Amino acid sequence: MNLREETIQLLQEAGPGRMMNTAYDTAWVARLGELDKSISYQALEWVCEHQLPDGSWGASDAKYYHDRTICTLAAMTAIARRGKRAQDRLQIERGKIALENLARGATKGLTGDPNGATIGFELIMPTLLAEAESLGIIHNHHGHVLERIRHQRDAKLALWKGQTINRYMTMAFSAEMAGTDRPELFDLESLQEANGSIGYSPSATAYFAIYLRPQDPAALEYLRRSMFQGGVPNATPFEVFERSWVLWNLALVGSLDAETLALCQPHLDFLEAAWKPGEGVRFAVGYTPTDGDDTDIAYTVLRHYGRSVGVNAIFAYEKEKHFQCFKFEVNPSISTNVHALGALRQAGLEVDHPSIQKILKFLLETRKAEGYWFDKWHASPYYPTAHAIITLAGYQDDLAIPAVDWLLKTQRKEGSWGSYFASAEETAYCLQALLIWHLSGKRVPTDKIRQAVSWLEDHAGKPYPPLWIGKCLYSPELVVHSAVLSALLLANKTGLV
Repeated sequence: MNLREETIQLLQEAGPGRMMNTAYDTAWVARLGELDKSISYQALEWVCEHQLPDGSWGASDAKYYHDRTICTLAAMTAIARRGKRAQDRLQIERGKIALENLARGATKGLTGDPNGATIGFELIMPTLLAEAESLGIIHNHHGHVLERIRHQRDAKLALWKGQTINRYMTMAFSAEMAGTDRPELFDLESLQEANGSIGYSPSATAYFAIYLRPQDPAALEYLRRSMFQGGVPNATPFEVFERSWVLWNLALVGSLDAETLALCQPHLDFLEAAWKPGEGVRFAVGYTPTDGDDTDIAYTVLRHYGRSVGVNAIFAYEKEKHFQCFKFEVNPSISTNVHALGALRQAGLEVDHPSIQKILKFLLETRKAEGYWFDKWHASPYYPTAHAIITLAGYQDDLAIPAVDWLLKTQRKEGSWGSYFASAEETAYCLQALLIWHLSGKRVPTDKIRQAVSWLEDHAGKPYPPLWIGKCLYSPELVVHSAVLSALLLANKTGLV
């Protein structure tokens, strides 16, 4: 594997955002039917081709209950509505068995996913459940734990009390949660983004084009542009997110050669142009809501590479006890606070600054007894934990030491790491963290580093299984690839291998 050539190719490909297609979003596009026969048929074919061996749909490797349930219900509903072939009927029967198995494990499954629900699950799930029951896919679930989720939806929607959802609210991303029973939730004149989407979400946009503004030309054109090899992703485009994270991973390596650094410049120009003073960035240039996480990463990257942007945008997301990702979010994100800490450290704030102390206190209080963190944006604890170690190394070491110990204890025998299975993504995060820890002057067992590098070199190729949490699990492939390359480049730089 030629790391330099791989890095150059990565920087040449990065930009609009490459995300793995998802069963959930593709199932929504399959529903379009006569509104757009071409993409509806392609989507239905994609869904039928991606049923898992047990009859369910969703991430094949990480069996995340919320992901499997919502993907399976969406896929089954789409096939029941649009499928006409004998093969489709067989897939429905296999899907029914999978749904029954998922339903039997609902109590354990709903509490078993350590990071909690996928985005909008408690609002979307009841609408899919009601539709599945009306189509005869599911029977006799009254009184079941899934029935209680319906009451959660009703209670949450009751809190709106006449307010309407528009593109300035992150709830637009999950617009399909309104189902057919609550169309009054939307301000239709202010809901759609300039690119025709609803919240840059293919599933929300398909819902809009089917139920709110049937055959809306801008929405259908957005869905056509979003389709790749018959499927659609969890969100698109996401060019700010992809460029920021790719450059953040490469920044960990330190100095880059002249050609590689030159290829970074157009991405830095793009991020600098996307930056709004006092607000930061969105995950995509045209998306309406700003967010703290992308702002933190973009700020860190821009400042690292010598670009001038104001730190006041980071403070725009500061709350009483933590930093937030989006306005009105119910529970804070661990990784967003880690990235805010990294941005403020990049800005030159000392450890005793009140805002730094606030984040450190938050991280101390949310750290698990074993020394690691979980986050709502990623299914693996290795993602927030590794990023915390990277940010804390040489800055607040005491908080990071238990996390480093946990990484070393949980390394698999062959040298990899993984929550559900050995994965290149998680191994890359852990290797990044341990190498940064080493570069900050701490001792790391050389044999463990060598084992990890050897395993990662053998498993560095794409595709990468989905571990990121959206409305279902997804994988931003180039972002993950940049972490893998960053880890291997760092290993070479340290001279430990």
